[in-house]
Amino acid sequence: MNKIDFLEIENWEVFEDLAAAYFREIPQLENNNLTEVIVEPAGKGPDGGRDILLKFRLNDSILPFEKRWVVQCKFVANLLKSNLDKINIPTLIKEYDADGYLLICKESIHVGVTNTFEKLRTNCRDKFEYEFWNGNQFKERLYKTESLQEHYFPNFFKYRSSKEINSNLNEIFNK
Repeated sequence: MNKIDFLEIENWEVFEDLAAAYFREIPQLENNNLTEVIVEPAGKGPDGGRDILLKFRLNDSILPFEKRWVVQCKFVANLLKSNLDKINIPTLIKEYDADGYLLICKESIHVGVTNTFEKLRTNCRDKFEYEFWNGNQFKERLYKTESLQEHYFPNFFKYRSSKEINSNLNEIFNK
């Protein structure tokens, strides 16, 4: 398996766990002003649209501050607008005193969903942020996380490791 493939993820619970684990890795992945990332999964049972609550503590060299995000994960193929119709996203953001909403999807997102997000961004009076990552966008971020690859994508990790070993051997023998 020469790429990260969500077929290695068993179900929606593991997908949500992967997303939470990714956010725990962020301080090590990027050179940023993060001082702390707090990841609060929703737990078992109906979550009302909130799978993870993220709190990013940052420092802009003048004052520390916090940004909060409500994260929802969707482990379905080709997410449709109807998959989100039961959620009032602005109300959800207010309920958790958050700054924005992030939707993370396993695969593609239907144009109805992208249109909904465009309307939310355009019509928002509360300065909330609305973002989504389709499956490919999430995978691009996961390529930077070797520990998560080993845990969640063992087939890809084995392939990647064997390629690195072969590359190192070629380097040694071609000197």
